[in-house]
Amino acid sequence: MATATEETERRDALVERLFMNAVGAFDLFSVYLGDVFGLYRVLAEKGPLTSAELANAAGIHERYAREWLEHQAASDLLELAPNGSERRFRLPEGHDEALLDTSSLNYIAPLARAVVASIRPLEELLTAFRSGGGVPYADYGADLHEGQAAFTRPLYENLLGKEWLPAVPELHERLLADPPARIADVACGQGRSSIEIARAYPKVQVDGIDSDRASIERARQNLAGTGVEDRVAFHERDAADAGLKGRYDVVTIFEALHDMSYPVEVLRAARDLLADGGIVFVGDERAEEEFNAPASEIERLYYGFSIFHCLPVGMIGENAAGTGTVMRPETVRRYADEAGFTRSEVLPIEHDFWRFYLLRP
Repeated sequence: MATATEETERRDALVERLFMNAVGAFDLFSVYLGDVFGLYRVLAEKGPLTSAELANAAGIHERYAREWLEHQAASDLLELAPNGSERRFRLPEGHDEALLDTSSLNYIAPLARAVVASIRPLEELLTAFRSGGGVPYADYGADLHEGQAAFTRPLYENLLGKEWLPAVPELHERLLADPPARIADVACGQGRSSIEIARAYPKVQVDGIDSDRASIERARQNLAGTGVEDRVAFHERDAADAGLKGRYDVVTIFEALHDMSYPVEVLRAARDLLADGGIVFVGDERAEEEFNAPASEIERLYYGFSIFHCLPVGMIGENAAGTGTVMRPETVRRYADEAGFTRSEVLPIEHDFWRFYLLRP
């Protein structure tokens, strides 16, 4: 039993923690504003700037620009430029990469957009908590798929074709070999994974498949000018379409299985897409092997996204799986077994956020 002193210390620690969480939440939401309105980009290109200059360049109201700038400087996200009678603000060196470099593995700004998107349908989530239903993916708006695509883009550009796929010799060799491999990138989202696979392997043909129209439209836009337009195509289509059966040597599913209401059915459809000798390559969140309390910061982040987004979208439909973000390896193995795969293995690819699986029919 805790003593009165221990109880007081725990209380005070919790109060301080939640207070600082509120401060951090507003920092994150202010980064969202800077990202959406392009304020960091303007400061990087034209700064240091006054609030009036920023407002004029970014097309926002000066009074809001002033409050945002002052908050950013107060939170040490921006800094005051020295000298001069007017208060001018600038982006500190180093912050530009984290907030603006869309190809950097340190690009963190999209996290703000993803968090804001996750809490957007809050009333619908309250209803789902009471009813046991779900919240449709579309209710999260464009920020969700835009934020997710921006956050994963550096991973695909820097790691997918350069480290992750080459780390699996069987897969790497097939993607380099003749006849050219046919790949179905299931739940391709905005298509960055499909494009980077084609860039890394100059023989392959990639079909990006997704049922979300907005994502497929953006994928087609992203494809333009990449140099792989002749080997990548995007389709608003159900992967279970019988017309696709047996067409592909490799099926990929990246950061999507845990969101799906019927993951076993999706994996079964992926298996049906395979030609003889084909394999399925899955990349998803690196949740801890088993539940721990307290858990790591990454696990806490996953639970946050799970409560507000991944679980609700995975609860849509009768007898939905409701997997959630925290999908452990034993769950993937169980889903693969139920889908008819004879072998599923966790691959020895190290990454802080992702775990990879190879599934064989």
